[in-house]
Amino acid sequence: MTVLIRRAAANVARSVVASLLLSALSAAASDAGIERVRIPLEAPGVSSMLAGVFLPEGKGPFPVLVYSHGRSGTQLERTYTKIPNPRGHVGYWLGKGFAVVTPIRPGYGETGGDDREDSGVRLDMFGNCWGYPNFDNATAAAASALLGTVAWVRRQQWADPDRIVLAGTSMGGLASIATAARSPPGVVAYINFAGGTGGNGTRAPEHSCSSGAMESLMATLGRTNHVPGLWLYAQNDQYWGPRWPGVWYRAFSQRTNVTRFVMTDPVPNIDGHQLLAHGARLWNPPVDSFLAEHGF
Repeated sequence: MTVLIRRAAANVARSVVASLLLSALSAAASDAGIERVRIPLEAPGVSSMLAGVFLPEGKGPFPVLVYSHGRSGTQLERTYTKIPNPRGHVGYWLGKGFAVVTPIRPGYGETGGDDREDSGVRLDMFGNCWGYPNFDNATAAAASALLGTVAWVRRQQWADPDRIVLAGTSMGGLASIATAARSPPGVVAYINFAGGTGGNGTRAPEHSCSSGAMESLMATLGRTNHVPGLWLYAQNDQYWGPRWPGVWYRAFSQRTNVTRFVMTDPVPNIDGHQLLAHGARLWNPPVDSFLAEHGF
């Protein structure tokens, strides 16, 4: 019996070691090909921001996809914002031949600095909204980081300076909309996944704070936008619900009709706000079509 126990223990130990080794190799594979860079940026508390650069196979210059992350609900969570794993959606863009640049905006992760993207509103534990919406300033702060990123990208030898696409999720989607509305040189398209701010899918499902103020902001941004865009929201997005994204889109597209809106089927088994991360089969077809229309 003692021998059998020892053998079983040895087998367990070998399995644990093998599992740890596999995890280490997977992590190493995930990090392969990532170049960590610092992009110059003047913002309160920082002089540069961390970004990941992923290059596809082949020779450049490459079209560039600038990806913008979302916003976590607490300061502690925001400190953990990291360069995305290439095995996720980054791999999709690389497969399309894009170089991918993933800046960590001020107030997040290793970039640090002041949090200038605070929306000004809060949801208490009962789902009640408090505070006055400061969506304009929060969005402008996020857009300034993307404008700095685009300017940096256009100076890189591996980049095609006139074929830049913006993409982002949640606050990053809103930042992509706002950046495109400024028509920065080189930006030819953008993709918004579940963009917005002021929501909390756990405390107030389908009920974001000051959705009317977001509608007004979208109308303002739409007046200056001339860059083709694709907006993608899932039916079961717990941050915004199924109604408000369409309202925001109609407000945004009153002046120009260069933006397409897609409400996808629900993302299975998870909050639809996670459309980009967990709903690839839902967003791949419309994104494939949109990119093809614009020569990618």
